[in-house]
Amino acid sequence: MGASSEPSMNPEPFSDEQHKQRSEIYTYEAPWHIYSMNWSVRRDKNYRLAIASLLEHAQNRVEIVQLHDSTGEIKSDPSLSFDHPYPPTKAIFIPDKDCSKPDLLATSSDYLRIWQINSDSNSSSKIELKSLLNGNKNSEFCGPLTSFDWNEAEPRRIGTSSIDTTCTIWDIERETVDTQLIAHDKEVYDIAWGGAGVFASVSADGSVRVFDLRDKEHSTIIYESSEPDTPLVRLGWNKQDPRYMATIIMDSPKVVVLDIRFPTLPVVELQRHQASANAIAWAPHSSCHICTAGDDMQALIWDLSSMGQPVEGGLDPILAYTAGAEIEQLQWSSSQPDWVAIAFSNKLQILRV
Repeated sequence: MGASSEPSMNPEPFSDEQHKQRSEIYTYEAPWHIYSMNWSVRRDKNYRLAIASLLEHAQNRVEIVQLHDSTGEIKSDPSLSFDHPYPPTKAIFIPDKDCSKPDLLATSSDYLRIWQINSDSNSSSKIELKSLLNGNKNSEFCGPLTSFDWNEAEPRRIGTSSIDTTCTIWDIERETVDTQLIAHDKEVYDIAWGGAGVFASVSADGSVRVFDLRDKEHSTIIYESSEPDTPLVRLGWNKQDPRYMATIIMDSPKVVVLDIRFPTLPVVELQRHQASANAIAWAPHSSCHICTAGDDMQALIWDLSSMGQPVEGGLDPILAYTAGAEIEQLQWSSSQPDWVAIAFSNKLQILRV
């Protein structure tokens, strides 16, 4: 277990410049297969990420790791590694760049859990469970959570999606459910905020739906898979230009980009992956760049500034990187937008783009 700045494969460089500087890629090897992963956004915690295991038994692990500039190594902090029931389907640090709130990490599996990281002046740290949130009022059991998203505009709000067809909006400060609604006809696989009171979700029913908390009785269907009963599994909402979102079709190499002003018709389809796409991340600092990753071991960055205009033969990515195995997770750092993190097998890599 450990980290190095030497990638263990032959990368297709993002640029010639990067190829010369090996320190553009840092690798961390976990003792288990990595599934969920997220960048911290706090200004005082640069290059910090959470990673979580995908183990078949109930006991799983979460580690908080950080790249140390001086040594060029990504290291895990043993005092911030902890056991987790079931594999976390997602992990997100609180969207708090200014460090004005407690240092929190949320995870989803059987329940939504909020963890608090406490660091004292002696540089020792510990992490403890702050809240365990169950959205099922009638039982201690609830439908497993497939995903969640933390509202950047209102950080007290977290929205979760579940296989029981519901989305639940939590007020995590009061530890109460704000809203719970039946969002789809089948399992809900992902959820994303598009503003303080607007969120979207995707489902096994093949639709993307947008909800406004001011009118909970109605939703707008933005897109439906062209093949009946083809699930949509991932959703990314463009934070820089909320007219656009992207979704992934289950077991498809295609990533569909949507303009919410023109429902049902994709504005562009990204079709250069050679196997199933698994993850999408919009650039946090540019409205027209998106990164996608998949089972073809590729992470691709696309410039969508020409979307809407027909491109003969389809759009090509502007940058490509080949990892050592199928890429299951991808996150673009909002506080350090030059860096993208990918997870494949038991490796976490951070790449300068």
